[in-house]
Amino acid sequence: MTGRLAIRRCSGALSLQDGGRTGYQRYGLSGSGAMDPLAMAAANALVGNPPGAAALELGLGGGRFVVEAGSAWLATAGAPCTVRIDGVPIAGHRTVSLPDGAELAIDPPREGTFVYLAVAGGFRAEPLLGSVSLHLRAGIGGAGGRLFQAGDGLDFVVSEGPAPGDRTIDAVALDRDAPIRVMLGPQADRFAKAGIDTLLGATFTVSHRADRMGYQLEGPAIAHGEAGYNIVSDATVAGSIQVPGHGRPIVLMADRQTTGGYPKIATVVSADLRRLAQRRPGEAVRFEAVDLARAREAALRRAHDLADLPTRLRPLGGIDVERLLGANLAGQAVDALRDST
Repeated sequence: MTGRLAIRRCSGALSLQDGGRTGYQRYGLSGSGAMDPLAMAAANALVGNPPGAAALELGLGGGRFVVEAGSAWLATAGAPCTVRIDGVPIAGHRTVSLPDGAELAIDPPREGTFVYLAVAGGFRAEPLLGSVSLHLRAGIGGAGGRLFQAGDGLDFVVSEGPAPGDRTIDAVALDRDAPIRVMLGPQADRFAKAGIDTLLGATFTVSHRADRMGYQLEGPAIAHGEAGYNIVSDATVAGSIQVPGHGRPIVLMADRQTTGGYPKIATVVSADLRRLAQRRPGEAVRFEAVDLARAREAALRRAHDLADLPTRLRPLGGIDVERLLGANLAGQAVDALRDST
């Protein structure tokens, strides 16, 4: 059985994303997928979907959605924003049952960039090369290779399992004041010491030219070494920090090109890519160099956070007995007789 979610209005970049494509970078196609996989996984966890199930990604925008032909359980997660059902505000990071004809409105985020909307049972779309994710520059996935617009709609599978019910999850922290961790290289030797010091010591801001392909940063120019800024094109990864001739770094993101001819001074560790992705134009970015051991530790911690999401769900408006039993309530106990004297 299927239902349909009609898009009545949208702004910003509205696309369908999932866990991304794998195995096609050697053919020149990057993986795409959610810019904040942990937030998408949180929305999916709320409605009982696998973490990489397809969800709507709203980038610096909002939308109005109406369920047609049935009812649905939906959930939002990611950047904080106002969510309303038929004009009545509700909390984010929670499930909501939307009956046939009701409208779910999501305002542009108050801070951060990406919000995710998941539906119980999952959106129904035809995978291309193993994913339904929109790769805009390649013209594949999503709404026929383009962003969604008003008047479009998505089919979803009506879940035959138990309804997820009213539940919520704590927002996933972004540590906005902490620096973005990087590992130097693979071409750090192509930069002057002053260039490395600038990367690690200066404060940059996200440019208005930031998008899903790359975040160009504004700030002091990073000095190249005597060999210059051209290299034989080689592979890139998500988080590669290229520095073209103008000296302003570009951090490559989900829809990046798979090879590049500018030297890469450093690579953002995988665990911090979502934190960078949630920075919006004009917001500050600082970098901190870490070694492989710390980068691996961060990756393992992020994997644990992802796997732990279902255990962090709790009833909405009710008492979470497991949390209550696990709390240290005795530490706040008082001696009533002593305190009354």
